Amino acid sequence: MKPLLTRRDALLALGGVVLAGGCAPGRTAIRTRDDGSHEAVSGRGKRSMHLEKTNFGALPDGRAVSLLTFRNRQGAVLKVTNYGLIITELHMPDRGGVVGNVVLGFDNLPRYLQGHPFFGAIAGRVANRIALGQFTIDGQSYQLAVNNGPNHLHGGKVGFDKRLWTVNRESMNADEAAVEFLYTSVDGEEGYPGNLKVAVTYSLNQRNEVRIHYRATTDRATPINLTNHSYFNLAGRGTIHDHELVLTADRATRVDAGLIPTGELASVAGSALDFTSPHRIGERIEQTGLTPTGYDHNFVLNSGGKSLTLAARVQEPGSGRILEVLTDQPGIQLYTANFFPAAGFDCTGGVNFGRHGAFCLETQNFPNAVNQPHFPKSVWRPGEVYDTTTVFRFSAK
Repeated sequence: MKPLLTRRDALLALGGVVLAGGCAPGRTAIRTRDDGSHEAVSGRGKRSMHLEKTNFGALPDGRAVSLLTFRNRQGAVLKVTNYGLIITELHMPDRGGVVGNVVLGFDNLPRYLQGHPFFGAIAGRVANRIALGQFTIDGQSYQLAVNNGPNHLHGGKVGFDKRLWTVNRESMNADEAAVEFLYTSVDGEEGYPGNLKVAVTYSLNQRNEVRIHYRATTDRATPINLTNHSYFNLAGRGTIHDHELVLTADRATRVDAGLIPTGELASVAGSALDFTSPHRIGERIEQTGLTPTGYDHNFVLNSGGKSLTLAARVQEPGSGRILEVLTDQPGIQLYTANFFPAAGFDCTGGVNFGRHGAFCLETQNFPNAVNQPHFPKSVWRPGEVYDTTTVFRFSAK
């Protein structure tokens, strides 16, 4: 296998220093394996962080695809490919310290290229739905690609989830490893105006936190709404019916039959959408009024998107694993894999997941915000910076 980087280039990219006797806290060493891949280690012994970059295959046009693997001293493992910025695997310990994969995905690139329901990917330029794929900015109308009935969903037919991102910068110390990825969405891509420069940074730290930082600038007014579309199952198998969920949201955006918000922010009190106190996801999953049954709703966070705040907490009783989601976005979409096929998906490790086999918690602006003036800001202009952070924090008890 051809090395993705020379040993020297890998070291320079990581900003580290090769040490003959190992790696002192805060210093980074590069190790080159027999297969040509490179691993960076920061810290010493049990304090170390690991980051490695390997080949994940090639696209039909021959472009090479990379896989970045992060490891911490707790045994947590985060794997991300620069194709679609997909989180392919995320291994976290349970209450007994046993590490297991808690996201749905595949262990090879060809399977992703066959198609999938946005497993682990970055959705954009605008995540979620835009009614009829249409909007108007400054008196000019735009027509986007339509890929969800009559509507536009998650960036269109070839959204950010199907783009090859550039691995720009890798950094690490004894507490955290991070990789920044870049992509430029050109003017007219999927119908969007303006050249949009996007930087997304994934990091894993020693506290079992996965942090995703999004930053974007544009040369023309354009809507932006980026999210990560990971599917979680904290048990690693089965359904998510017994997962217990709390959402810090007293309201949700009421939607029409096509799941397009009507503009009303409705109270969730006493309804199947009320997760202001802990409820099993499966407790009222057949009572949401959707077909197929399940959740596919945007919740209005009480924080209003003003600061990085706890938005959701999920606990799986069997493993004891807990996921807390923090965001500075105004909304979070709960989706429970309602449209999975009857045969399910055979994922990494040969585990099959069927309908309601996973949940998504997509931190975001409200769906169709570009067409609802009273919804939170959705259009960015030249000179403005789109800047937002989401944290997936894991623990167990």
